[in-house]
This record gives sequence, structure tokens and C-alpha cells, in this order.
Amino acid sequence: MLLSDHGQDRTQRFLTWLRSKFSGAIDVCYTKLRNPTDFEDIYVAANEAVSAALSSSPGLNITFHVSPGTPAMAAVWVLLAKAKYACNLIETSREHGVRPVVVPFDLAAEFLPIASKRADETLSQLVQGLPPASPEFSNIIHRCGPMKRVVAMAQRLAQRDLPVLIQGESGTGKELFARAIHASSKRSAAPFVAVNCGAIPLELIDSELFGHEKGAFTGAHTARVGHFESADGGTLFLDELGELPLSSQVRLLRVLQEREITRLGASKTRKVDVRIIAATNRILPDEVRAGRFREDVFHRIAVGILVLPPLRKREGDINLLIDALLAQINREAISQPGFEHKRLSVGARNLLLRHPWPGNVRELHNALLRASIWVPGEEMTAEDVAEVLALTSSPADDAILGAPLGEAFSLPDLMGDVARHYLERAMAQSLGNKTEAAKLLGLGSYQTLTNWLVKYQLKIDGTNGA
Repeated sequence: MLLSDHGQDRTQRFLTWLRSKFSGAIDVCYTKLRNPTDFEDIYVAANEAVSAALSSSPGLNITFHVSPGTPAMAAVWVLLAKAKYACNLIETSREHGVRPVVVPFDLAAEFLPIASKRADETLSQLVQGLPPASPEFSNIIHRCGPMKRVVAMAQRLAQRDLPVLIQGESGTGKELFARAIHASSKRSAAPFVAVNCGAIPLELIDSELFGHEKGAFTGAHTARVGHFESADGGTLFLDELGELPLSSQVRLLRVLQEREITRLGASKTRKVDVRIIAATNRILPDEVRAGRFREDVFHRIAVGILVLPPLRKREGDINLLIDALLAQINREAISQPGFEHKRLSVGARNLLLRHPWPGNVRELHNALLRASIWVPGEEMTAEDVAEVLALTSSPADDAILGAPLGEAFSLPDLMGDVARHYLERAMAQSLGNKTEAAKLLGLGSYQTLTNWLVKYQLKIDGTNGA
């Protein structure tokens, strides 16, 4: 794989020479750097290329060649090899040929934006017209750009008394955001009631949410206040909203439209003043199309929408989270018998940084907690962490070949996702050149590629034959 910042003409001339010396496959990844010594741009381009290679071929044995390019590029390859990917390093010269590069120490680091390039967050907050961050938002540990954008959007939504839908994978912190929005809103002094819709038995959902009168059903010996009434004046957080049955969604729609509920067994309605914040790890538009979620309810709730990025997409945040979670674990264990302050070895930290974290922040916390309990001494080594991670990892974690079969599984949708992924990669790698993209994908011509782009509704402009 060759990363090139020289443009297509110069790169193609180099490829012509390289192919006369090398008979293997060559994959060109075009990139654009602001400066060939800009560490930030180099790191981002190199990391994306390696990550893409490993995503398409898990377990690939990778070697970085540090001789080509600028000294800054060589430094980035060493950083990635020793801190993130555990790859081999080689160097070449006329005098010595090809030689391995031996770096006799480990590094523990994630990419951090250069300090001089960081915008002053206080000034940025004023420019965006954001309110001062509440302590609850300060508890959302982050540094990466995607999370900064989501937090800024959440702060804006907190000031408006509108329904909010928070989407994201399990363990990404949806309830943490819901609590922060409530704490920053004008309802902060009123109750915050959290309900997991997926944890309530189907026969009890309506009673739990809307309450019931005495004698409404067998076993209803007394009247009961539901969660909507309990949250009156405040916020009701409906976690795993996608698990709510259709019959209960009808009742929920009335609350959203009329701001009133009717207890089971009652004839009179009761007014409630509740802000709804809902969360789900399902794709609700897909659930609507499949008939498992009401479209009118979706549009009533999906006014303010937040999409939380998974941990694997939060470049630079994992180190922060490791430190914060381990400090929390140490604080909570300090009063327990035989407590020893736990710390991570460099190798253990690097292993955590390389893990994909399908369970996101929750999985990271549980892994650190499990390791802190099992390890008898102060230092948690790479072997300790590897043993802990092996307990919850399996080949079935593969998002493509290990996807669970059942009601939510759709082979056409999965095939479409795969096609769109590789079409977008090929167009980006070829800088929009359809002829080159078609070659990368093994398609016969750029016309065939165009048909694929149209089929999967990808609006990507490209040159026809350049």
C-alpha cells in the first residue's frame, strides 16, 4: 500500500518504475496534506489507511516502511507501530538494502491535536452562542471532534423544551447525555425519571408508564402512579424506545399530542407536563419501514436528534476514558479489604487502545474493573488485559459474517451496506476517478461502476475516463 500526496500523474510515473522492480499487488491511497511535515495530517492519513486495511482483512500482518517520505512521516510510522498496531518496521538504503528497525521500548499514546491548532473552547462557545457548560456536560469525557459536535448540539437542545431522540450503539452513553440535557434545562429542579422499556414485561408496560386504578386488572389491589405522573414537571427518559410494543405506542402518541394520560381502569384523563427524551440502539426509520414502530410516534419524538459515535470512532478519547475509569475504579475500591492501587503497564494500555470495543464505554469500564479484581498486584500487564478481553471476544463479533440472524436481519440491506462501503472507499482513494475506482473494485469499466453508484444511490461525482 502506497500513500501518496503527489497527485495522480507523478504517482503513476512512480508506479510504472515500481512495477518494474516489484511483482506483487500495489494499492495506492491518495491523500492530501497541508504540509509534508504536518504531523496531524500525516497521522490521520496513515491511521485511516491502516485501519481500512485491517477492517477488510482482520489479522493481516502489516509492515511499515519508514525510509520514504519526510522525517515526520517516519516518526508517525514508528508511533503507530509501537503504540497502536504492533506492526513491524523496516528501512531501506543503497548501502544496506532492507533492514528491520528495532525500537527497544514501547510507547503508549493516542493522537492528540497539536496545542497550537486547538481552538480556544471558551471563545468557540461564545461564537456559537452556546450557554455555559453545566457540570453534567463536563462529566462527558471527550476530546475528539465528533463528540464535541454532539455535546454542542445537546447543549442547544437542553435550552429548548422539545422531545429528543438519542441514537447510538449500546454503551455509548445515551443516559449520560439525557441526564446532562435535563440538568441543563429549565426543568432541572424537577424529577428525572429513567425507564428501560425493554426491561418491563409486556403485560405491565402500560401500567408502569401510565399507572392504573384499583381493580383495573387481577392483582391491582391499590391504585398506582405511572412514570409519566412521577415525572410531571420534569423529564422522562425512555431508554430502548424501540422495544415498546405498538399498542403502547398508541398511548404514547396521545401523551405527546395532548399532554395527558389515562390510567388503566380510569375514565378520566390527567394532564401531565413532561419532556420526553428517548434513546435507542435500533435504526428507527428501518423499524418504521418494517412496521415495528409507528411513523407518527417517530416524527413526534424525533424533533431533536443526537447520534452518539461509537468508541472506535472517537480518535483520541480512549486514553482519557481509560484514565478516568481506572481512577473511578480505584476510588470505589479503596475501602475494600486488601486494596491496592491499580495501574496499567505500557503494553496493557496499548492493547486496550487497539481493541475495537464493540460494547463501547461500558465494555471498557467492565474490562478495567474485571482486570483490577483479578490482578493481585498493582500493575496490570498486557497478559492480564489480553486474558480479560478474550473472555468477551469471539469470531462472532465480526459485523458482517457474525451478524445475528432473526427478525432484524436483512441480507439485501447487509449486502447493500458492504457495497456502499467499498464504493465510497474506491471513489475516495481514486480521487473521484471512475476508471481507477472500477479497477480497484474489479469492475469491468467505469460504466459498470456508474451503474453500481446509481443502484446504491451514491451521489459521488467523478471523471469518466481520466
